[in-house]
Amino acid sequence: QVQLVESGGGLVQAGGSLRLSCAASERTASTYAMGWFRQAPGKDREFVASISWRGGSTLYTDSVQGRFTISRDNAKNAVYLQMNSLKPEDTAVYYCAADRAASSGSYSQDYDYWGQGTQVTVSS
Repeated sequence: QVQLVESGGGLVQAGGSLRLSCAASERTASTYAMGWFRQAPGKDREFVASISWRGGSTLYTDSVQGRFTISRDNAKNAVYLQMNSLKPEDTAVYYCAADRAASSGSYSQDYDYWGQGTQVTVSS
């Protein structure tokens, strides 16, 4: 059972940056595809970004393309989400997820493990 722990959330002004981190409890997670999702109040959970197990393939939702960057460090069993040019509409709880497949996309049903989430609040 892989446990995922997110960190790095907080309050930031519009236009600012945050870097989210996700630490996996098991070494095997370094062979899994990883993703970030978010859920704003009153809305469904939505896909943000994903990365293949080697990091060679990434996918972003249109609204964050060019502003967010997903990366990973398999030696540290960690995945990151660098968020720049943040907007108030980016406010949400951000979740890290792991898919036992080598690569994964935007469907939350494909992911096997989930973290507890970290709050990101962007003020205008």
